[in-house]
Amino acid sequence: MHLKPSYGKSRPVGEDIVNMMYPLGEDGRIPVVAVTDTNDKTTTVRLISHLFNETGLRIGMTSTDGVYINHRLIDSGDCSGPKSARNVLMHPDVDAAVLETARGGMLREGLGFDRCEVAIVTNIGEGDHLGPNYITSVEDLAILKRVIVMNVAPTGAAVLNAADPIVAKMGDVCTGRVIFFAQNQHHTVIAAHRAKNKKVIYFDGTYIVCSKRARALFRFPVSEIPLTQNGVLGFQIENVMASIAAGWALGLDAEKIARGLHSFESSVNAVPGRFNQFQHKGANVIADYGHNPDAMRALASAIESMKPKKSHVVISGAGDRRDEDIRDLTRILGNSFDNVILYQDQCQRGREDGKVLKLLQEGLVGTKKAKRVKEITGEFLAIDTALNDLSAGDICLILIDQVEESLAYLKEKVQP
Repeated sequence: MHLKPSYGKSRPVGEDIVNMMYPLGEDGRIPVVAVTDTNDKTTTVRLISHLFNETGLRIGMTSTDGVYINHRLIDSGDCSGPKSARNVLMHPDVDAAVLETARGGMLREGLGFDRCEVAIVTNIGEGDHLGPNYITSVEDLAILKRVIVMNVAPTGAAVLNAADPIVAKMGDVCTGRVIFFAQNQHHTVIAAHRAKNKKVIYFDGTYIVCSKRARALFRFPVSEIPLTQNGVLGFQIENVMASIAAGWALGLDAEKIARGLHSFESSVNAVPGRFNQFQHKGANVIADYGHNPDAMRALASAIESMKPKKSHVVISGAGDRRDEDIRDLTRILGNSFDNVILYQDQCQRGREDGKVLKLLQEGLVGTKKAKRVKEITGEFLAIDTALNDLSAGDICLILIDQVEESLAYLKEKVQP
């Protein structure tokens, strides 16, 4: 009756409906941010989602902690794969999507989306999970991780760590813009990018600065960003820079970004298992899910910068890592911590009983700082042992395996 009426004028109703749903210049797509790296994906994803919340958008988020729609958990467990990404993108209440994109899902099924407005790669370093699925080197891992950069929309941007050479090189395969970030404002990649009048983010010791050419467009004081512990935590500064870059690429207002950075904290509720801090007998207890050499270096550097009276670490290792990767964990920590507690967790992952502990002990051979080493069977018993050894002014890093269970146990055990 509308297109071919028996009398009167034909009216293109279908065309009018489509024009109402998709105004001129609109394609009906929502902003998609994809995040991948070796460490800190989940923290970055959660922070970006928090920044977007300041705009009033309803955010769909996937991570190793679950799938969240507008703050509500709709699926739990490791949800960093393409199936979870598709669930978010099909949800009718999502205005923007922030997706943690892990290697396993990409190998199995791809990305779960055709293109993204922002792709973030914060680090590759020495890699992780090397060995399985024919990913035997950092170069292999980088080829896989750069897939999200290759799928940036022409109008979008890749956010890349200029200080990681393998990550910085990914800019060559991006069809959109590239925003580089680094803590060193004089890094050659940062300097060259600024000279081309392109966007960079760096840390000048006091502020995180967003800049083009020689002009600073925005400044965010780290003293007002709780996640960075007043600029002490270098790895968190990098997570913040990547998150700011995502907001900058999508046109978020600087004032709203600043407000979001100020209200986001590294608490058990905000980022479980990511540098969560507790107080016990005057000592600082830190729980973290770090599990590879790059994470150990970042955590050890953070603890040293906090100047503890005595430093303690509680650690195990996942059995599906290469022998040298497991040894490297304690090789790094043994040069940074006074007391080391090794524990055998529930994830031996094909290793015979005691093998992981043996490799961790081998890593400690020749280290210079560790004065006392204990072996414990069971994660909770290891936590108890560490807490009993603490004195006022000490710092204890507990590298947890069962994130939810261990954090709940710690909250019960620590004293205000």
